[in-house]
Amino acid sequence: MDLMGRGQPILIMAAAIIGIVLGDVTPPGAAPSTAVEIFLMMLLFVLFLSVDLRKVNGSFANIRFTGAALAINFLFTPILAYLLGIIFFPDSVDIRIGLLMLLVTPCTDWYIVFTGMSKGNVELGLSILPLNLILQIVLMPVYLLVFIGDGADMHTASLLVDMAVVLAVPLAASLIFKRAFGTHKRILNALSEKGDHLQLLFLCLAVAVMFASEGDTLMDNPAMLLELFIPLLIFFTVLLAVAQAIGRGLGFPRRDIVSLNFTTLARNSPLALAIAVTTFPDSPLISLALVIGPLIELPVLSLISAALLKWNTKEGPKTSDGCP
Repeated sequence: MDLMGRGQPILIMAAAIIGIVLGDVTPPGAAPSTAVEIFLMMLLFVLFLSVDLRKVNGSFANIRFTGAALAINFLFTPILAYLLGIIFFPDSVDIRIGLLMLLVTPCTDWYIVFTGMSKGNVELGLSILPLNLILQIVLMPVYLLVFIGDGADMHTASLLVDMAVVLAVPLAASLIFKRAFGTHKRILNALSEKGDHLQLLFLCLAVAVMFASEGDTLMDNPAMLLELFIPLLIFFTVLLAVAQAIGRGLGFPRRDIVSLNFTTLARNSPLALAIAVTTFPDSPLISLALVIGPLIELPVLSLISAALLKWNTKEGPKTSDGCP
């Protein structure tokens, strides 16, 4: 991971502080909330550019790995997220929603970096990326309805429409862009190489604007970072143990177990944040939980990466049978 990647939590925190300062020195309403949606949709545009959804069939080249990853990500993780929300935030439905949205969206970018840092099977991890992206988009409203339901001021039709808009616009724009510049490989390659940096840039801009307009929410909840730390630490600890147990039980090589670990550990907070800002515009605590998430997640994943690197290389790297 490069310098900017390692410093992502610091950059996000700096963006939040800049936003709070700007919110104090500018007139109320000077930072329109629609700007947050625009920056997040630009982030999703860059994300969709880097994902070739036509390669979703590649996920099924290794059925056992794909089945294990999907079972953890879309069956076990939502239940764990719901239980953590109920246990730690029984009186705050908004934080429970934010926590749920954070934890049910598998990462589509940084997990590959951590997999590579730990000498895991990057190709195997990449194979499941398109399927993870599709399923988290399709299942997000299902999880909200099943685990939150009447607990929040949420209308199913409005939820589906808002999600469709915030996702369909950047997706359509990315498809049009690929078609228009399909013959200009240099442009597409440059965007792909700088994609992570562009996503981080748009995320920081969205965070700065959000805190400029909603800085009072953070001031009213100064301990929220600490409150989220314990449930997120439990989440990462449990997921690490579950993926290790399943990987070993299925006889995966160590490189494949590392890939399974990060495919199920890393979360896609930018996508969840884009949905939350659009779907729950009057619930800033939801968005705040999604902004705080990466500040805890990335340092924890860095520590896990260092531990898995030592474990993975202890007896030398192994290869996978039937790996894409």
